[in-house]
Amino acid sequence: MARHRRARAWDDRRSAAPGTYWLYGTHPARAALRNPRRSILRGSITETAWRELERDWREGLDPQIIPAEKVGQMVPPGAVHQGVALLCEPLPPVDLGQLIEAGTPRQRRIAVLDQVSDPHNEGAILRSAAAFGLAAVVVQDRHSPPESGVLAKAASGALDLIPRVSVVNIARALEELGRFGIWRVALASDGSEDLHDAIGDSDVALVMGAEGSGLRRLVRERCDTSAFIPMPGGEMQSLNVSNAAAIAFYETARARQRH
Repeated sequence: MARHRRARAWDDRRSAAPGTYWLYGTHPARAALRNPRRSILRGSITETAWRELERDWREGLDPQIIPAEKVGQMVPPGAVHQGVALLCEPLPPVDLGQLIEAGTPRQRRIAVLDQVSDPHNEGAILRSAAAFGLAAVVVQDRHSPPESGVLAKAASGALDLIPRVSVVNIARALEELGRFGIWRVALASDGSEDLHDAIGDSDVALVMGAEGSGLRRLVRERCDTSAFIPMPGGEMQSLNVSNAAAIAFYETARARQRH
């Protein structure tokens, strides 16, 4: 087990160097420490948090034991850091084609996010995707939140559990998914069929649009069908994208169990 020491120079730990960021919170930190693909440069932690995370601490990473207020100086104001902050490099990129080829046929379920820009929404989607066993979450590089402590905290560890594939063009990514035989379903309130019926028992990509504006026309045209989530309540005909995603992922999990 790594030995720990008291950190001395606070000032040089308050801000991350370019290309790095502070990841914070118990669940994100534990997932990052366990992820062999994650490069961690520094770890600052309180005595209390150390007792919780000591077993998961990475060999060779010197934990700097500091007061909670010093941890708070490394993260965004008001962030719930739970006494731990890890200075990290972004995760290495994931190639979409290689990921699909490595998957098991008829069990490849993927979420595609078309310009979902809120890190809290995407984090919640990543968390649901990990919970329901999706293979990956695809995002567009220019219109999605950057990898950050905020995103990692919202994902509650899922950022290090499920591949997040960043692509230049969502429409072209959907074309690539189609060439691999993956059924592409656009989620929309005016969809042509019930989500339950649209999924079937094949590999599926669930395509979800941005908050407010929904799916772009070219993205929707690259899908094989469109589907809606039945809402028998009547008074409310739309959901937050992260809530809709959780329902859709649950339906895909049920479909896989049925078949």
